[in-house]
Amino acid sequence: MCGIVGLLLKNRSQYARLGEFMAPMFACMAERGPDSAGVAVFAARAPDDQRRYSLFIGAAGYDWPALLKRFQAAFPAEQSARLESRANHAELATAVPPPEVRSWLAECDPSPRVLAVGRSVELYKDMGRPVEISERYGFAEMAGSHCIGHTRMATESDVTPAHAHPYSAGEDFCLVHNGSLSNPYMLRRMLERRGVKFETDNDTEAACRFLEWRMRLGETLEQALQQAFKQLDGFYTLLIATPDRLTLVRDALACKPAVVAETADYVAISSEFRSLAHLPGIAAANIFEPKPEEIYSWKP
Repeated sequence: MCGIVGLLLKNRSQYARLGEFMAPMFACMAERGPDSAGVAVFAARAPDDQRRYSLFIGAAGYDWPALLKRFQAAFPAEQSARLESRANHAELATAVPPPEVRSWLAECDPSPRVLAVGRSVELYKDMGRPVEISERYGFAEMAGSHCIGHTRMATESDVTPAHAHPYSAGEDFCLVHNGSLSNPYMLRRMLERRGVKFETDNDTEAACRFLEWRMRLGETLEQALQQAFKQLDGFYTLLIATPDRLTLVRDALACKPAVVAETADYVAISSEFRSLAHLPGIAAANIFEPKPEEIYSWKP
């Protein structure tokens, strides 16, 4: 099962309504994935010398302000760092380089998990019913140019916040997946020999890290996906978000459902049409089913 959604707004005047449009899409996929869920939102870009860190901790009531104070004490030259929290998540914005931030977190307090890093992305995911997660983190109030979301029904690995989607690798690169891969451990062994580190045993992480690794080698996303068509074995619909686009692909058999609705104002993607029915102008939208092994890409 599992459900995926994606929304890209072409009309900048509607960026403040991204969450308003997306939250019902997300809630409509709840029955396809009752175990865990998440959303990655691409918002206004941070200054070039800063990055955003999406942090998560499983225990309620974590003292996020105290973590910021310890961070500022450890990096006294970086007093402009800020931290904003929502329930079990927080976003840390700082100019301290990523290796130093990760090293400090590991030594100071390894409890917060780094879900994503980048200049544009904010990533939220948790265990539980998707509607409850949406309300907990205020998905309906989120703003930005585009987003991807996922509701998970676990079939091949544990149910934890870390195993929930979206998955992220590198910087500002997120992916959601409906389907199952039959060769994730082959990909994992190949990547680990090349220094790529994994955090879970989820098959989706293998796909995410494979694509990001190919791009770090200098390939475009389209070139990396052409390699993925050769290397990924199994069934998949992949929806990928980067700062400047949404990209959608399906495997050669296109077993996993996907539908796209495009208007002059937006591109909306889902596992089922019913989650798109509330969108403005949907009656006049260009609605189609993506073809197998064809790369679809849209920019805001």
